[in-house]
Amino acid sequence: MPPDSVTDEGSPLGESDAVDLIRGICFKTGPPRTVGVELEWLVHDLHSPERPVPAPRLHDAFDDLRTLHLRSALTFEPGGQLELSSPPAASLMECITTTAADLDAVRPALRTAGLRLSGLGHDPWHSPHRMLREPRYEAMETYLDRIGPAGRAMMRSTASIQVCLDAGHEEPGPLGYGRRWQLAHLLGAVLVAAFANSPMREGGQTGWRSTRQAMWAQLDPARTAAPSGRSGPREAWATHALDAPVMCIRADRGPWSVPEGLSFRDWIRSGLPRPPVRADLDYHLTTLFPPIRPRGHLELRMIDAQSGEDGWMVPLAVTTALFDDAEASETVYRTVKSLAETAGPLPAPHNALWGNAARYGLADPELHSAARACFAAAQEALPRIGATPAVRDAVAAFTDRYVLPGRCPADDLRTPVTGKDLLS
Repeated sequence: MPPDSVTDEGSPLGESDAVDLIRGICFKTGPPRTVGVELEWLVHDLHSPERPVPAPRLHDAFDDLRTLHLRSALTFEPGGQLELSSPPAASLMECITTTAADLDAVRPALRTAGLRLSGLGHDPWHSPHRMLREPRYEAMETYLDRIGPAGRAMMRSTASIQVCLDAGHEEPGPLGYGRRWQLAHLLGAVLVAAFANSPMREGGQTGWRSTRQAMWAQLDPARTAAPSGRSGPREAWATHALDAPVMCIRADRGPWSVPEGLSFRDWIRSGLPRPPVRADLDYHLTTLFPPIRPRGHLELRMIDAQSGEDGWMVPLAVTTALFDDAEASETVYRTVKSLAETAGPLPAPHNALWGNAARYGLADPELHSAARACFAAAQEALPRIGATPAVRDAVAAFTDRYVLPGRCPADDLRTPVTGKDLLS
């Protein structure tokens, strides 16, 4: 009988081997040098965004997009969201320039098909049908349906900006990986609040500035929460990953099985229904969705998609400045340390700090105060990391419009509202 290609990918994985692999790949330390961004976009009808776009029309448009020559990786999410993932860049401006050029190619191609990219964290009108029918998405939906309806909404209706930064130095200090890990889980709430841009669902207000973030908090905490802070980042993440439930078990043919209550550690120990191999661990790590995911680099996953053609540049520039400029990083770390008291013992995003950020945005006084200090530090740091005057002006305009008066993009969206109002 020919070997099964899934189960013949290597030797069965031992528990200590799995721990060593996770510890070795999650935080690749060194001087912060590279930056990347993953931009998710909703795709709407160009003239009537309130109307759902039929799946065949999206499929045809996406087939045309695949013929474009892009530097970024072009992929699609289950609900038809479009994602551009930039290559690692040596600087903020290299990342912006590369990504902007790819968007300049994608947007006209979509307009030809009568479609447009919409920078909103959650679709304000409809919940699309799932377009992608691969076994992994079938399994993911089955798993998430056991928890509630938020899983389907997250898969099909949300869009984010994910900023990817190097883990940092091995040694302590403002650019050390331990400090950056800690900073991310406090500053992350400030980023949620400042860039909240998803107050609507199914045509009405939800009561949240970031409905997208609220939905993430409703999902399985074992999969979406940050690891415990009681040990170092490597140890904490390895423990968290092995104790997280297995979403699905890959197979070459037929549907993937979706076990109940089986952690990856239990799977290693039992070896059933088959022993896991290295590729199973690699896949398992991609099914964990904490707000900051260590993938060698740090992937910050908490920022809503932003409106406007260049709105995405602002969170990318601000986050990069606050993490990769040593002076700004130290200033911001001192600023956000006090937020730990509000956060309390529960991990992000399931604590009061992150809940306040998603519900109130910068109307929360504590988050407003922190955001003012953080954006001021970012504005001072941007020239030091080579940001152009245009990028600095965009950050300054966002600061004046939203941060200083204690507002966020979600506050611009009111019902009743038209597609033109939302997408302008």
